[in-house]
Amino acid sequence: MAPVGGTAVQDHVALAEIELCGELIIAASAAQERLSLESIDEVLRVAEERDSSGR
Repeated sequence: MAPVGGTAVQDHVALAEIELCGELIIAASAAQERLSLESIDEVLRVAEERDSSGR
């Protein structure tokens, strides 16, 4: 049983990963075929990460 009183710990990295997994599941279920690597990168916003890191 979870403790009472708002002592929940939030792991922001884990929450972000769960959100990305959900977005992948939604994209895969909407696709007619398997997602290409480019489509997966788009859903995961890989190019945005590369641009923001200066690479």
